[in-house]
Amino acid sequence: MADTAQATALHGEEDHHEDSFWSKYVFSTDHKIIGFQYLFTGMAMALIGGFFAYVFRMQLAFPGSSVPFFGIVSPAAYNSLVTNHGTIMIFWVAMPVLIAAMGNFLIPLMIGCDDMVFPRLNRLSYQIFLISAIVLIASFFVPGGGFGGAWTAYPPLSAEAKYNATEFGAPMWLLAVTLEIVAFLIGGINFITTVMNARARGMKMHDIPMIVWMIVIASILFMASVGPLIAGAVMLFFDQTMGTTFFDPTAGGDPVLWQHLFWFFGHPEVYVVLLPAMGIVAEIICTFARKKLFGYKMILYSSIGLGILSFFVWAHHQFISGVDPRMSYVFTTTTLLISIPVAIMLFAFIGTLYGGQIRFTTAMLFALAFIAEFLLGGVTGIWLGSSGTDIFLHDTYFVLAHFHYTFVPIAIIATFAAIYYWFPKMFGRKMNEFWGKIHFWGTIIGFNGIFLPLFVLGSAGQHRRIYNYQHFPDLATQNLQDLRVFATISLIIMLIFQIIFIVNLLVSIRSGEKVGRNPWKANTLEWVAPSPSPHGNFGANPPMVYRGPYEFSHPDHSKDFWPQNEPDDTTAKETN
Repeated sequence: MADTAQATALHGEEDHHEDSFWSKYVFSTDHKIIGFQYLFTGMAMALIGGFFAYVFRMQLAFPGSSVPFFGIVSPAAYNSLVTNHGTIMIFWVAMPVLIAAMGNFLIPLMIGCDDMVFPRLNRLSYQIFLISAIVLIASFFVPGGGFGGAWTAYPPLSAEAKYNATEFGAPMWLLAVTLEIVAFLIGGINFITTVMNARARGMKMHDIPMIVWMIVIASILFMASVGPLIAGAVMLFFDQTMGTTFFDPTAGGDPVLWQHLFWFFGHPEVYVVLLPAMGIVAEIICTFARKKLFGYKMILYSSIGLGILSFFVWAHHQFISGVDPRMSYVFTTTTLLISIPVAIMLFAFIGTLYGGQIRFTTAMLFALAFIAEFLLGGVTGIWLGSSGTDIFLHDTYFVLAHFHYTFVPIAIIATFAAIYYWFPKMFGRKMNEFWGKIHFWGTIIGFNGIFLPLFVLGSAGQHRRIYNYQHFPDLATQNLQDLRVFATISLIIMLIFQIIFIVNLLVSIRSGEKVGRNPWKANTLEWVAPSPSPHGNFGANPPMVYRGPYEFSHPDHSKDFWPQNEPDDTTAKETN
C-alpha cells in the first residue's frame, strides 16, 4: 500500500483521473494509451509504405504501360517511392511498433508497476514521433518532391543541388529522421529507468520476462550507436543547405565517411529491432508449447554479446567502397562471429518447442514462421558477409531479398504474432482465429512469392534501384521479366490479405469473444491485471513475484502453468 501511494504521488494525482476524450486518448500519460498511439501510428505508416511498394513494383512489372496504375510513375517519383518505402518501414513501422508500442504497453504490466517512471516524458516522446511522421509525409508535397537519394542517403546523390537536394524534400526527410531519433532516445531512457527501478517486489533480474530484457538491451544499443549518425546528419544537412563540402570529393570531402557514420549506426539498428522480435517469439512459444524457456540465461547473455558484436561488423556493407582489403578480412570474420549468438537464440527456441504440447494458435503460427523465415535471411547473410561473394552480389536483388528475409520477419511477422497474442490483454477480447489463420497463410505465401524470385534475379546480376530494365537488354530477358511480374502479383496477394487482418482487428475490438484476465494461461504479470487494464494497472494490490516467468508444466505444481505472483504450492505434490 505504501508503494502504491508513493507511485501515485510520484506520477501526480491528476494522472489517474482523466475523463475527457482529449485527455484520455490524445494527451494521456497512461503507458497503455501511448503504446496504442505508437501502434496505430505505425500501422498507418505501414499502409503508406506498403502502398509505395505496390506502386514501384507495378512499375518494375509493367514499365511504360498505358493502363492506369500500371507502370505510371516517373523516374524521379520511382526513386522517391523506393527511398521512402525503406525509410518508413524501418524508422516509422519497425521501431515504433516493436520497441515503442510493445515497450510502452508491456513493460509496466510485465514488471508489475503502475506506469513508466516518467509518464509526461513518455507522452512527449510520442508527440515528437508524431511530428516526425507528419514532416516526412509533408516532404512529398513541397517543391522538388520527396527525397529520392535512397534510405541510406549516400552522398553525393543526397547532398548535391543538381539532384534537388537543396529543395525542401531532402532537408525535410533528414529533419524527420532526426526528430524520430530524438523521440526514441527519450523513450529508451524511460524504458531502461523503469525496468531498473520500478519492478514488483520480489522480481529479481532473472525473473524479468525475456521481451522486457530485449527491449532494454535494444534501447541501450540504440543510444550507444546513434551518435555518429547524428553527427553525419548535421554535416549532410549543412552540405544540403549551406554549401559545405563534408562529403563532396571534388572539394576535398569524403562520401565514404558518410557510409562509415551511417553503417556504424545502421547495423546495430538491425539488432535494435531484432531483439524485441526475439523477445516476442520467446513469450509466445513458451505459452503455446507449455514449456519453460530453454536456456533463459544463455539467450540473455547471447543477446548482450550480439549487441557488443554489432558494433564491429558495419564495414561489411562497404567491401566495394575502396576499403583496405586487409580490413575486409576482419569484417568478414566479425560478420561470421555475429551469427553465433543469433544461432544460439534460434536453437534455444527450437529446444523450447521440442517435446512441448504445442497449440497452433494464430500467434503461434506467426512465431514459428518468424523462426523459419528469419533463418533463411540469416543463412543468405553469411554469403554477403564474405567479401569474395559480396563483390559479385553487392547492390543486386540478392541483397534486397536477403534484407527482406531478415526484416519482414522482424517488422511484420513478429508484429502480427504480438498483436494476436496480446490482443486479449489490450481489449479484453480475442481476435477471430479462423480469419487469423487465413490471414497468416495469405501473408506467408505472398511474402515468399515476392522475395524468393529476387534471389534468382540477384544471382543473375540484376542491379537494384533501376527504374526500367527494358533500357538494359541484357537484363530484360523474358524469363527474368516473368519473375518480376510474379513477385509483383505476390505482393498484391499479400496486401489483399492485410485487408482481412484490418477487418478482423476492427470487428474484434467491438464484438470479439470476451475473455478473462488470462485466456492463454500464461505466467507473466500482465495476465494478472484486468483485461483491458485500467490506468494504474494493478490498483491497490500490486503483485508480489515468487519465481521466473516461464514455469510451465512444473512437476511440483498441480496446473501446467504457475503465474509469477502465486505463492509456492507446497501441497500440490502431495495431492498429485
